[in-house]
Amino acid sequence: MNVLKRIPLELLFWIGALILLGMAEPHGHDEAHHFSLCPLAAMGVEWCPGCGLGRSVTQLFHGHIEESWKHHWFGIPALLIIGYRIVVLTGNEFRNLKIKYKEDKYV
Repeated sequence: MNVLKRIPLELLFWIGALILLGMAEPHGHDEAHHFSLCPLAAMGVEWCPGCGLGRSVTQLFHGHIEESWKHHWFGIPALLIIGYRIVVLTGNEFRNLKIKYKEDKYV
């Protein structure tokens, strides 16, 4: 339990977000309306620079690259950036554990 408390919140957030997006049911670009937290969509604005990004990543997880591109062009780069961030945070955590282990070993 103590180890879980030491894991960075950002790492837990990104891993959780990707797991939820991977488990989500992919919907086509022209399918029924969906719930959105976007304030622009709530005001009736048709286009938003961020809308469709989550659906794009969900489509990628299900192997639908063309449909992902239709939802949002930045889905592929976003997934790569988030994946890179997870790798960096995990590496930092392992390095910290290794340093702590060496310190405990010599004390």
